[in-house]
Amino acid sequence: GQTPVFPRIFGHEAGGIVESVGEGVTDLAPGDHVLPVFTGECKECPHCKSAESNMCDLLRINTDRGVMIGDGKSRFSINGKPIYHFVGTSTFSEYTVMHVGCVAKINPEAPLDKVCVLSCGISTGLGATINVAKPPKGSTVAIFGLGAVGLAAAEGARISGASRIIGVDLNPNRFEEARKFGCTEFVNPKDHDKPVQQ
Repeated sequence: GQTPVFPRIFGHEAGGIVESVGEGVTDLAPGDHVLPVFTGECKECPHCKSAESNMCDLLRINTDRGVMIGDGKSRFSINGKPIYHFVGTSTFSEYTVMHVGCVAKINPEAPLDKVCVLSCGISTGLGATINVAKPPKGSTVAIFGLGAVGLAAAEGARISGASRIIGVDLNPNRFEEARKFGCTEFVNPKDHDKPVQQ
């Protein structure tokens, strides 16, 4: 960010169970299973009501903020000194505090240790492909990096009907797994003397 604040608790991808809710929160109750969402939604602003954007006027990503929106204060401290929040989630902790707009309620039967990747990696890659890139049926798509986000992007390209999905990664051990997510061919930049786009 422009003016990062420290110390802070990082982390943004997780799954959890609501321990308690603040005043005025009616969408969630203790015991609900949830995923944090660092691109939260107030559900009221023009962006939240738009089908084309999720950049909420209130809760959009703000790595510098480090505090709760309502009162501008941190909910974490040690020895009386504040520890700051990170993208409204701070999931590298046993407990965290989030704005209700940064929490998505999920089915309690979903295993938290598996669905946690939906709170960032899967939704980011799949959403970027289906909602932003919008590849036409039969198109060719190249995906750079075949980690969780890249695999989700490949799945989004497959769902969209891309005919060629080229996975680009420096680690050829990822290629076979990526085939399961829709990649049809692969490029390892280390195997070429000139830039892969050529």
